[in-house]
Amino acid sequence: MSSLAPIMERCHWMLSAPTLYILLAAIAAAILVGGVLLATWSSSKASAQSSALATYARFFYASFLKPHTGDGADTGQQAALESFYKAQVRCCFSLDLRALPMSRPDMAFATLMSNIFFKADVYDATRRKLLRGREDMLGLVAAQLKYKSDRGMFMQRKPIWVDIGGGTGYNIEAMQAYVDVSNFFEKVFLVDLSPSLLQVARRRFQRLGWDVEIVCQDARTFRLEDYMRNFYQDDTMFKIHYSFTRTGADLVTMSYSLSMIPDYYCVLDSLPSLLATDGTIGVVDFYVQSIVELSGRTYTGGSFNRHVTWIGRVFWRAWFDVDRVGLEGARRDYLEYRFGTIKTVDERNYLLGGIPYYIFVGTQRGLAGSDAEEPKYAQKFIESFDASCTESPYLSPQKHRLDMHEAVEKAIPVELRSKAYQCAVVNLSSNLPLPSMFYQNSQRRIYYDDQLQKHKQFNNEYIYAFTWEDPRVDHRLLRIRDDDVVLCVTSAGDNVLDYIYQASPRRVHAVDLNPNQNHLLELKVAALQSLPYLQVWKMFGEGRYPDFREVLISKLSPHLSSQACQYWLSHAKTFDSLHGLYETGGSRMLGLTSTVKELCNAKTLREQQEIWPRIRRVLLSKPLHWAVVSTEWWAWKAAGVPAAQRKMIISDQSEALDDGIRGEAMWEYIVNTFDPVAKHTLIGDENYFYLLCLQGKYSQRCHPQYLSPRAHRKLSQPDAFDGLRIHTDELQEVITRIAMGTLSHAIIMDSMDWFEPADSQAQTQIQALYRALKLGGKVLLRSASLKPWYIAVFERNGFVAKRVGARLPGSCIDRVNMYASTWVCSKQEEATPQGMTQRNTRIVLESLSAPYKPGLPVCAPKLIGDNLKWDSCRNAWAKISRTTEPIKYGSRSYRGSRDVTAPFRYLSDDGLCAIDIVLHLARVRDQQGWDITTGQDLSDRAQQVLSFCVVLGIGGAVRDYGQFIAPRDYLLIS
Repeated sequence: MSSLAPIMERCHWMLSAPTLYILLAAIAAAILVGGVLLATWSSSKASAQSSALATYARFFYASFLKPHTGDGADTGQQAALESFYKAQVRCCFSLDLRALPMSRPDMAFATLMSNIFFKADVYDATRRKLLRGREDMLGLVAAQLKYKSDRGMFMQRKPIWVDIGGGTGYNIEAMQAYVDVSNFFEKVFLVDLSPSLLQVARRRFQRLGWDVEIVCQDARTFRLEDYMRNFYQDDTMFKIHYSFTRTGADLVTMSYSLSMIPDYYCVLDSLPSLLATDGTIGVVDFYVQSIVELSGRTYTGGSFNRHVTWIGRVFWRAWFDVDRVGLEGARRDYLEYRFGTIKTVDERNYLLGGIPYYIFVGTQRGLAGSDAEEPKYAQKFIESFDASCTESPYLSPQKHRLDMHEAVEKAIPVELRSKAYQCAVVNLSSNLPLPSMFYQNSQRRIYYDDQLQKHKQFNNEYIYAFTWEDPRVDHRLLRIRDDDVVLCVTSAGDNVLDYIYQASPRRVHAVDLNPNQNHLLELKVAALQSLPYLQVWKMFGEGRYPDFREVLISKLSPHLSSQACQYWLSHAKTFDSLHGLYETGGSRMLGLTSTVKELCNAKTLREQQEIWPRIRRVLLSKPLHWAVVSTEWWAWKAAGVPAAQRKMIISDQSEALDDGIRGEAMWEYIVNTFDPVAKHTLIGDENYFYLLCLQGKYSQRCHPQYLSPRAHRKLSQPDAFDGLRIHTDELQEVITRIAMGTLSHAIIMDSMDWFEPADSQAQTQIQALYRALKLGGKVLLRSASLKPWYIAVFERNGFVAKRVGARLPGSCIDRVNMYASTWVCSKQEEATPQGMTQRNTRIVLESLSAPYKPGLPVCAPKLIGDNLKWDSCRNAWAKISRTTEPIKYGSRSYRGSRDVTAPFRYLSDDGLCAIDIVLHLARVRDQQGWDITTGQDLSDRAQQVLSFCVVLGIGGAVRDYGQFIAPRDYLLIS
């Protein structure tokens, strides 16, 4: 067996999908060569059909097999391009004039024109099949332009479009499918280096009657202002309509031209000066690249489907090199380096063996805004956005010190930073573009690294296509107000939209570790913002939308993040008429039979109760339970029940078997779920959760609130989702980055059931929730157990826990009835949590230690007490004088020198917190050689330590929050 293993492994490699596609492509190429030879030897009297086939064959030969080195007179790029394209054009536009009826000039002309247009169609048709993605790129950039135009961002002027390497002008004509080219654009330029292709373009635009400026010029030397000055024909008009109102072209596109430019660095370097400050660039081209090359990059807009196998990289690069087409990853890398990414898409053209191609939609790296000319505009924008992610106050650079002290007075740690902020700061300091989220039209989706295993584990699939928790209960228990800050689990996003529609809280933080769940929420938000009600209903009420891909590109894409747009482009069939949204994910519908249909259409509870036993005999049968339902696989894949939660169900029933796989517990739990629902809730009238499961779609009288016409009127407003932030991370990671005492409610569903009692994750998350919540703030949770083990942990950490719902046999806890209990845990007065003691009350504040390494304060337990009270430490901090007068001190190793005016210790009034000042040698000295500091600097450093190392109400050392970038006006001695 061991000797056969290498052979079997090699066979498996040879039959893998990418290798198989390439093998088929090689075979097709060999067949193509034979076809070309046969077509070449065919007689001139061949039929029209044979002539057409010969034209296609010659075109394929000229495109993929014939080497192009120029005519010998010139070895430059233009000569090579002419050799490449002239052969193709000659194939498609060669005509046999002898076959024309010269005795009838009118018929001869008609036949000539018919053949010309037929050959042009052949050229465009072959290019359309071979060069995939051009229409998608045009649709994406057109959607961006229409988004800006609809919001008046062009300031009553029409945009300018420059198509670089546009060849025959196909892109410009194809754009007509998305916008009215002749009326939408003020001016369109086609820039190309091939005279042969530009001849075809001139004939095209003459036929269309469009005024397109055709420029045969090297893209590196093209200057838009030169041509616009000629366009206006008057310096005054040029200044009024161009110089004073524009900074460049509003749209620049490159379609399969970047890979054919040898000196692509120079071209890409010239494009920022061509593009307006808020302009859009669209590129589609071939590429090959390994995912390893993207390691550590935070600005690419996602890596979904980007990896190309080793054999694919070698094969496609070697094939395209024959025609001077460069597929190396450096071209795309430099494009992404020079511009900020709005959208990125990676696809394959399987017509010729799966050729990889990409679509890039970007903009200028510098953030554009109303005050973009102001220095440090990008930094200020990032700071204000970060404040909305962490609920911290926005600290303007001019008032940083003042705002900091005001924030401390309010017990808010101002230096908590979101991951988006941390990546942005690192990128700015490294001269790299910002993460893609900062270039989107809306910054709802917070940056995350999609290459991390914790996100990849979901295999590009969401578990929930709809949300199982009843939002009616949430509103009744929490009474969410418009000034509240709410944190909740995303799931399918239904309840997130319900909270925003019915309560309009100031901020909603939607959190999910599964990126695909957040993609689904993004899609729903985009649809509500851009589509009329009937289309939203078809998409999410019925779950089917046959034209989904078209509307995704033309309407939804401006409202989606790069990752979400890429995901739905690759999953466009989700909404086709054969399947539908609600047959995807882990929780799929049951299927519509005649009996199920009767149940869904029941008008009264009595009628429903008479129909239910016929379905129950199958759904709750013991054989089905023992074969499928009781298995751990079904519990996770179909019901989304993790192993820890399943153990809680079994523990409640006290009927667990040794292996924990099968038993009466799961069957009893399901019976207690379904029977009361059928008995007490009218499924077709009010219980949209089970109606969807039974018939695969909602009805007009039974659906989530966000799918009502009234909700659409509210949620379609431009500012409806300004307060929504979508986090792709663990709950713990998000909670710890929210400022202390700012969260009103945390709706965490059944997430606590996922923890094991043996580990400390539950304890850590509960303490983080206590820190983030306001006094009186509530945690709403659901559990599969009547008495969850972690409730005692809540109570030990300063919460008052109350069970507000219990599912007893025969009763409904809510319309879903899926959970055994519902709990509300309220944060009470600040107090040392039970089971903790004040072991250490001293903080060593090494404010000016030398050498100083920029970073977070050291929160080591030896230096920072591990159970400090915030109020006590804040009282001690307030005793530090905030004077700006120099304080002289010297090293204790000097004879006769010591700290002069700064006390060693600041003690709180209650004696429970002491801040010790330890001053070390500094680089700032006065003329006599004394080291100097100020009370203001000591106070700032103390505040920094308190913000990071003392947890509100709990105290003590906390985990590291990441890199800290100090304001420049700090006196931090290094």
